[in-house]
Amino acid sequence: MPYDPSEYPSFAVTVDLVVLTVRRHALCALLVRRGEDPYQGQWALPGGFVRADEDLESAAARELAEETGLRAQDAGGWHAGAHLEQLATYGEPGRDPRMRVVSVAHLVLAPDLPSPTAGGDAGSAQWRSASELLGAGGESDDGLAFDHARILADGVERARSKIEYSSLAAAFCPPEFTVGELRRVYEAVWGVPLDPRNFHRKVTGTPGFLVPVGGTTTRQGGRPAQLFRAGGASVLNPPMLRPEV
Repeated sequence: MPYDPSEYPSFAVTVDLVVLTVRRHALCALLVRRGEDPYQGQWALPGGFVRADEDLESAAARELAEETGLRAQDAGGWHAGAHLEQLATYGEPGRDPRMRVVSVAHLVLAPDLPSPTAGGDAGSAQWRSASELLGAGGESDDGLAFDHARILADGVERARSKIEYSSLAAAFCPPEFTVGELRRVYEAVWGVPLDPRNFHRKVTGTPGFLVPVGGTTTRQGGRPAQLFRAGGASVLNPPMLRPEV
């Protein structure tokens, strides 16, 4: 069938970012308050339109920096301490009242990130507790702009499920960390308490998950705790399954 431009109306491509970190032992998501219509004054995920000369990751890094002041890129690309992956593509008609818009959402996980500084078309930016944003059914009812409630819920669930079978939880930790600090990451992401002894046995017994660095720390208080770094394993066998709640 010959190409007929009238049958294929133009559309725009955007990037949206589900940026998650652990702050004060809680899983937090980064939100910006929209400074422009549509949805002026409402909270939303960082993001925006992809320019003609940009790839998707470059657009995501630019929007993050413009709207929040957080720099996700350096000369070599995304910071080594951050985990970035494409989350999903959202393209339902009517998701943006301005035009037909397809959004490629990205998930960013990183250790304790600093407080954001709003800029660009964002009125303000802040970290919000994921447990407060997400209702009991896993969907956000916080009145986020566009379909960002769905995107946020999908991003949080991706993070929760991935730390079951991958070493991704270490992306929330500093380069050297204790088993107790890693346990608090799991507790923050899953939203449930874990038995310390059982957790220690599981993570230290999982091949390739943790590597001792030969030092200890007292930064948690109490007795010195052994320091580890992430091992080379990307898949955990056996997996760290979420407790049933």
